[in-house]
Amino acid sequence: MSLKDYERTGTITVDEIKMPSEEHLKRGVAIIECVQEIPCNPCVDACPFGAISMEKLNATPKIDYDKCKGCGKCVSVCPGLAIFVVRIRGENGFVTLPYEMLPIPEKGEVVDVLNREGKVIGEGEITNVRVENRTGVITVRVDKNLIMEVRNICPKR
Repeated sequence: MSLKDYERTGTITVDEIKMPSEEHLKRGVAIIECVQEIPCNPCVDACPFGAISMEKLNATPKIDYDKCKGCGKCVSVCPGLAIFVVRIRGENGFVTLPYEMLPIPEKGEVVDVLNREGKVIGEGEITNVRVENRTGVITVRVDKNLIMEVRNICPKR
């Protein structure tokens, strides 16, 4: 992915992400959208399966979808909030994302789902909420066609 494009637009696009296979999506895998070449590697250390690697400390992390089990341990440790877990089950898609706003939404709550630019692109239902490393880790059920676009939520309260 080109850091120059990211700097120009402020967001990365789906075209810049190595897409997982359908098999990987059914199991669930982490999607890493880190574009910053800075000394940072907590995601590498957090992965219990060795699925995340970096060529050097200042490189961007890479994910091996064959090794990733979609456990989400990497989501809460990323200081850049740049890791998500995506999964497809039937007609439903599930996106697990970091959430650092208060109050944290509750399971069953219907929320607006947002794309990388912060625009509302639909609705989702919160299916799981946990706090790890002081970061909310939220899973939201959405239309399966939105899993590569949903990157945040906005409660309707």
